[in-house]
Amino acid sequence: MVQRKEYLDQLISWKDEQVIKVVTGIRRCGKSTLLMQFQQWLKENRVTQEQIVSVNFEELEYEDLLDYKKLHQYLKERLVSGKITYIFLDEIQKVPSFEKVVDSLYVKPNVDLY
Repeated sequence: MVQRKEYLDQLISWKDEQVIKVVTGIRRCGKSTLLMQFQQWLKENRVTQEQIVSVNFEELEYEDLLDYKKLHQYLKERLVSGKITYIFLDEIQKVPSFEKVVDSLYVKPNVDLY
């Protein structure tokens, strides 16, 4: 796996900031890998697995979450009370009306969205 230190450092610098982080780039350039590396960095820096919620909409097991209301419920149930929950939504554009989910989570305390 190619380490993208410069990009990883940028994600780290935005950690816990009240802004939605969007990773963009051409197909197959390593966006998902970068997010996985960041999740690993979080774990190595005292963030528990429970605080990390990652959904990749290219994986068939998340097909039910293509409904934005189901996705919102799924994510809400996984928020960790009193701690920051890091939410990673890979290929989120596959979810019609995903903006409603993102906006709803954005206004909640202790949520860091990627």
